[in-house]
Amino acid sequence: MNTSPTEANRNFSAWQKPTLRYLLQETDTFVTCVELVTSRGTITERDGRRMLALARKLTDNPGIHALSITDNPGGNAMMGADTLGTDLISRGQEVIIHLSCKDWNRNALQSRGWQLASEGFNNILALSGDYPTDGYHGQASPVFDTDSVGLLKMFTDMNAGMKVGTGKRSQVLQRTNFLLGAVVNNHKRYEREVMPQYFKLKKKIENGAAFIINQIGYDSRKQDELLKYMAAHKMRVPVIGNVYVLSRVAARFFNKGNIPGVIVTDALLNLIEKQAKSKDKGKAFFLELAAKQCAIAKGLGYRGVYLGGHLRYTDFERILKMANRFGEDDWKDFATEICFHYPDEFYFFEPDPETGLSSTEISREYLFSKRPDALKAAKQTIPLSYKINRTVHDKVFEKGSWGFTIGKRISQAVDGTSKTVKRVIHGAEQAVKVPAFDCRDCGDCSLPDIAYLCPESQCVKNQRNGPCGGTRQGKCEIGEKDCIWARAYDRLKAYGEEEKMLDGPAIFKDGALKGTSAWSNTFLERDHHAHKKSNS
Repeated sequence: MNTSPTEANRNFSAWQKPTLRYLLQETDTFVTCVELVTSRGTITERDGRRMLALARKLTDNPGIHALSITDNPGGNAMMGADTLGTDLISRGQEVIIHLSCKDWNRNALQSRGWQLASEGFNNILALSGDYPTDGYHGQASPVFDTDSVGLLKMFTDMNAGMKVGTGKRSQVLQRTNFLLGAVVNNHKRYEREVMPQYFKLKKKIENGAAFIINQIGYDSRKQDELLKYMAAHKMRVPVIGNVYVLSRVAARFFNKGNIPGVIVTDALLNLIEKQAKSKDKGKAFFLELAAKQCAIAKGLGYRGVYLGGHLRYTDFERILKMANRFGEDDWKDFATEICFHYPDEFYFFEPDPETGLSSTEISREYLFSKRPDALKAAKQTIPLSYKINRTVHDKVFEKGSWGFTIGKRISQAVDGTSKTVKRVIHGAEQAVKVPAFDCRDCGDCSLPDIAYLCPESQCVKNQRNGPCGGTRQGKCEIGEKDCIWARAYDRLKAYGEEEKMLDGPAIFKDGALKGTSAWSNTFLERDHHAHKKSNS
C-alpha cells in the first residue's frame, strides 16, 4: 500500500478513520462505502432512530470507509443529509453528502456549500437529482437552476477561493476543501444514450469531479467497458462500483422503471422470482449476488464498492465477509454469470470471447456507422428544419459571419431606442421561435448547444450540460417523449460532430435575461455564448 509521509505517520484512533481523499489519492486501499437513505420526519421518529442506530454500527466497523447520505432521493422530501451526518463526523466517520439541483437554485446551493464546509463536511457527491414525485399539498415544482456539471464548476471555484462582490466591496473568500464526486450511468441500452453519458462524464471530470460512482447495474461487461473507455480517453480518476443489494420487491420496482436510470431486465427478474420462492425468500441469494459484484468490481480494477439497499447491519457484514473469502480469480467466473443486458444492447468495445467482457477494440458496427456513406444515409433521416437551422446559425449568429456583423449593428441601434421598439422586435422574434422551437423566452438561448432543441420546453430538468442519468431506453424519465440529448446525438452524429457535443466550459443560464431578446443578447454578447468564447 502506498502512503504519504503526512498521513502515514498519523495515528488513526478507533473513532477517527482515514479521509476518503487520502484513501483514494494516496493509497491503493479498496474502499467500501455504504449508502444511507434518510427518512421522513425528525431523527427522533422510529425510522430516524433506526437509521441512526445502523449508521453508528457501521461507523464502528473499520472496514466501512465512508457513509454516503442521500438528498431527497426519488424526488421525495426527506430529512436533510447533514442531520445524520453531523452525528457521524463527530464520531470520526468519513461522510459523503449528496447535493442535488432539483430543490435549490444556484444561490441556495452555494449557501449550502458554505454551510457544509463550516460544519466539517468535505466530501460532496454532485447530482442533478431525481424529478420531484411528491410534495406538501401536491407535487413540488422542481428548480434545476443548474445541473451536476454546473454544481461541480461552482464548488471547484469555491475550492480555489471564490471572488465575490465588485469594486471596493469585492473580496476573495477562504478556500473550501471539498473532495467532489459525480455519478455516471453507463448501464444504458442504446448508443444515443450511452455515448452522451460518456461525454458528460468527461465534462464532469474537467469541471472538478475527483471520484466517480456509477449507477446501479447488473451487467459485468458494461462495468468493464466503463473503465476501459475511461482509460482509452485518459480520464484518470478513481471509480467506485455501485452494488445495490436486491430484494424481490426492489427488483420488481426497478423492472417497471420506477427508479430513473435503474434497469433490472426481464431475465434477471425471472431469476429473482425463482430464488425468492426459497424458505428465506431469496435473501441468501441476494447477499451472495452482491458479494460477487464486490469481487467483480475489485477484479476489474474499481477503487471500491458503493453498497446500497434496505439492509441490516448484519447483512452488510455478511456481504463483506463473503466477498473477502472468494479466491483471487473467482471474480472472472462471477463476471460471466452476472451479465444481464438487452439483446440489442450497445457496447463501445467489441466483446472479448475468452472472458465475456469487453476487449479494447472499438465496436466494428459503431465504427461502420461513422463511415462517410453511413453518415450520408443518416442525414436523410434528419429533419429539414434542423438543416435549415444549421445554415441560418452559421450565416447569421456565428460570430465573424456577415449576418452577425449586421445583427450586432442593428441590435446596438435598437438597444438605445424606446421600450416600444424593443417590444415589437422581441415580439417578431417570438413569432418565429415559439412555433418553431416551443421557445419559453429565457433570453439565454441554448438551441445551438443542443442541435436546435429547446431545453426549457423539451427537457423537464432543463439540462444544458448534457443528459441526466434518468432516461429509460432513450425516453425521458417523465412522460414518453425522447430525451432531447439522445435526439441531439442523432442529429450531430449525422454530421460527424457528436463527439464535440459537450465540449467547452460549463453552461449557466443567466436568469436576468429572461423575457428579453435572445437574438439581441447573442449579437451584443450578453449571453452564455460570449462566456463560452472568452473561456475557450
